[in-house]
Amino acid sequence: MSDNNGISRRGFMAISAATLGGIALAPGINLIEIAAAKPDAEGVTAKVRWGMLIDTTRCQTGCTDCVSACGKENGLGEVKKPRTDAQWIRKIDLKDLKTGRALSLPMMCQHCANPPCVDVCPTGASFKRADGIVLVDRHICIGCRYCMMACPYKARSFVHEPHTDQNPEVPRGQGCVEGCTLCVHRVDRGGKPACVEACAAAGHNAMLFGDLNDPASDISKRIKEVATTQVRADLRLDTGVRYQGI
Repeated sequence: MSDNNGISRRGFMAISAATLGGIALAPGINLIEIAAAKPDAEGVTAKVRWGMLIDTTRCQTGCTDCVSACGKENGLGEVKKPRTDAQWIRKIDLKDLKTGRALSLPMMCQHCANPPCVDVCPTGASFKRADGIVLVDRHICIGCRYCMMACPYKARSFVHEPHTDQNPEVPRGQGCVEGCTLCVHRVDRGGKPACVEACAAAGHNAMLFGDLNDPASDISKRIKEVATTQVRADLRLDTGVRYQGI
């Protein structure tokens, strides 16, 4: 028996089974669309992969402009307890034991192509968008913190306290895990992450943001010109954040 659109009953059942199978195998798939800041009509595409290149030779020791900008943009507040307070981006001071060279660099979610946080999440709350940005859907995050343990960069934080004064574009929820979003609400409007803008405003220009998939982008050209490093490259996570000078 066929309907007016020419689809047989058997064909309809096959389509229905495939659809249901997709839902069962990909929990939270609809929530990925909800979490995206772009209008549904635009969506995100795998043709783009957002990334960042950080030049540690330009990053100033003692400068925390990127950290402050992130906190202000995302409503994180002052960090009083580094072990427990949310830090979507933090500054790390390093010293080469052989040369004695000291350097400072910002550490945040590395937006891996193969994110371990996504692999261990039991609800699908941790997910990677098609354009490479790794996010957390707070509506289905159960606060198990498996992702925090799986992340080799210590890039995620747990929200211990309730928050009332929030940026409506960056809602936060008590009992959820969170981390750097690359300021996805800005990126989806054609802007740049707050940390990148703050670094440029300070005249350091140590942070370059752009499309890693576009060979004509400034970041892709720069990566071809200079030696860059992925932190914990041995894990083969294919990070979206790269470093120059380490």
